[in-house]
Amino acid sequence: MPELSRFYGIVIYMYYGDHSPPHFHARYGDQEAVLGIDGLAVIRGRLPPWANGLVVEWAIQHRTELQEA
Repeated sequence: MPELSRFYGIVIYMYYGDHSPPHFHARYGDQEAVLGIDGLAVIRGRLPPWANGLVVEWAIQHRTELQEA
């Protein structure tokens, strides 16, 4: 799994050629969520609220890179 970023115990990654809609994965401990790139909403899974907030903030700052990936 190609890792894009790691911070505060959260790992962000994306699979090459994964299914639509465009999305990325975020993992914290044993919890994982899949977030859509366009709306940054959780498509599947769950993260603690504070971790989800950090992931969304990270994604806002890196949205162009996510769309290119």
